[in-house]
Amino acid sequence: MLEDWVVMPTCLPLVLRRCHACASERFRANGKFRVNANHKLIDAWLLALCTGCGETTKLTILERTNVRSVRPALLDQMHDNDPGLAAELLQDPVVRRRNRIALDWDNAWRLDTGGSDHLDREVNHVSDASDAIDVSVRFAARIPVRPVRLIAEGFGLSRAEVERLIMEGSVVSAVRLSGKLSGDFTFTLKP
Repeated sequence: MLEDWVVMPTCLPLVLRRCHACASERFRANGKFRVNANHKLIDAWLLALCTGCGETTKLTILERTNVRSVRPALLDQMHDNDPGLAAELLQDPVVRRRNRIALDWDNAWRLDTGGSDHLDREVNHVSDASDAIDVSVRFAARIPVRPVRLIAEGFGLSRAEVERLIMEGSVVSAVRLSGKLSGDFTFTLKP
């Protein structure tokens, strides 16, 4: 049996950066942009609010860039405060490195198992080799998640139970299931 799971973002992740006003380390990006043009040069920032005091920080997107070198569609998206563009830019490694930020994805994603509420029954009733369950996990965004957590959530098991199944060889994958992954992978649950 083959199952398709998708890790879906539910909101923008928190931005990890120290606040200069209150020393909090979390900012919430709300998808708002600020664009400033000075003759032929343009600057653009993604705005984020401190979760502690509400102070605004600006994440640099464009800096002293010639207006002609910026795609008009990109400018339109920034002027329209496009939340999809904000999500895309937050995941861009160049933007994260330039602004010295990291992302906190806790409570910002969900696992879509395609309505497979029968999986927990199948885990408990896998009886012969033909009953193995193959699962393909896709990521709709680069969200770093522990595979053990995904498997536990998808099958309704505890993480300790999933780790026991991995140690027994009942859950196998071509990728390492310890640590975090943010790219597509597959695994098999054997009887």
